[in-house]
Amino acid sequence: MSRESIVNNVNLAVICHSYNSFQKDQIDVLAPRLAEVNVFVRMNPFAEIAHYFPVRTLERFSSAAKIDRTAIFENTKVYPTPIWYVPTDRSYKKLGERHYSTVKSLIQNQDVPFNLVHSHFTWSAGYVGARLKEDYNVPFVVTAHGYDIYLLPFKDQEWREKIEYVLNTADHIITVSQSNLACIRKLDVSTLVTVIPNGFRSDLFYPRNPSECRKMLNLPPDKKIILTVGNLEPVKGQTHLIEAIRQVIRERKDILCVIIGSGKVHNTLTRQIRALGLEDYIMLAGEKPHDEIPLWMNACDLFVLPSLRESFGVVQIEALACGKPVVATRNGGSEEVITSDDYGLLVEPANPDELAEKILVALDREWDREAILAYAERFTWERIAKEIMEVYGRVSQDRK
Repeated sequence: MSRESIVNNVNLAVICHSYNSFQKDQIDVLAPRLAEVNVFVRMNPFAEIAHYFPVRTLERFSSAAKIDRTAIFENTKVYPTPIWYVPTDRSYKKLGERHYSTVKSLIQNQDVPFNLVHSHFTWSAGYVGARLKEDYNVPFVVTAHGYDIYLLPFKDQEWREKIEYVLNTADHIITVSQSNLACIRKLDVSTLVTVIPNGFRSDLFYPRNPSECRKMLNLPPDKKIILTVGNLEPVKGQTHLIEAIRQVIRERKDILCVIIGSGKVHNTLTRQIRALGLEDYIMLAGEKPHDEIPLWMNACDLFVLPSLRESFGVVQIEALACGKPVVATRNGGSEEVITSDDYGLLVEPANPDELAEKILVALDREWDREAILAYAERFTWERIAKEIMEVYGRVSQDRK
C-alpha cells in the first residue's frame, strides 16, 4: 500500500490546549486529506467563569474560553475536555494524568475511531498522546511549540523526566524552529525530529487596499501606522516597544502605534503610556477577532514584534503575507523568519534604543512589497500541510 493511500485512511485524533488561530488553521487544511479528524481541546472550567465574570484573579484563564467549536468539514468533530486545575507548577505537573483520563473517557463514551494521534505541546497534550499510543497501539506524533520545550524540561529534574518520556514515546517529533530543535538536542531523546514551521491562512492574509482598511478601522489616513499583535504578557515585550515609541516621536511625530491584544499587563501598559505622555501616539486596541487582524495588518506601514522569546512568531508571517515589512527581536524564532534585510530588520530583545533606531530606518525605507509577498508564500498552510502529511505517512507506514 502506498504512503498516500495509507494517509487517506487515517482517522486522526488531535490533542491540543486550544482550538483557535494556528491549531485550527492547521487542522482545517489537513482535514480534506484525511478520513476523519477528532479534536480534543483541553479546557479549564475556570476559563468559562473568567470569560463571563471578569474576576482579576481569573484573568489568565479568560482567553482559553474562546474555543471555536465549529468545523469547516463534515469529517471534523471537536470535543471540549474540561479539566479543573490551578495555575501553579505543582498543579500543572499533575495535570497529565487527569487530562489523559478525561480524553480516554470521551473516546470510550463517544466510540471515537482513531489510528493516529497528534498532540500539540509536549505537556499535557503530549502526555495524553503517549498514553493513548501505549493503550491503543497507534502511531503518535507530538509537536513541541514553545515554552513546553525551551522552558519546562529545564525547570527541574521531574519536568525533564516527564518531557523526555513524552518525546521518547513519540514515533515522530515536529517542532516549529531550529531554536526549539536545539533545546530538544539537550535532552536524552532518540526520536526523529523534523522542523516544520507554523503557517498562515492565504485566504485571510493577503494584500488589500491600505486606505480602505484604514477607513473601515477608523484609523488616520495621514499617519505612519506601526502595528504589533500579541497577548499582553511580559514576554511579549510591549513595554519596550512603548519606550521605543517615546524615542521615535523625538524624530517624527506623524506616527500611531497600535497594540492589539489582551492580557495581564494591560493596566501596566496603560499606566506607562500615560506616564510618558504618549496617549496621542499609542493605541491599546484590545483583542480582535482573528479574521479582523488582516485589516489591521493591511492598514499599517510597519509590523513590529518586540518579544523577549518566541518559538516562531506566526504573526510576523501573517504581516509579510500582507506585504508589510517587519522589525523583530532576535527572540529565538524571528531569526528564522527575517532571514534577509529584504523582508525586515532584527534587533536585540529588551533594547528600546535599538528598536527605536530600526523602526525609524524601516519607516524611511522604500520596501519591495513583491519580494516580501513572494517570500511569504513558502509559509502558506497548504505548503506546510504537505510536510505534516509526509510525517503522518511515514509513521503510519512504519506501523504496517
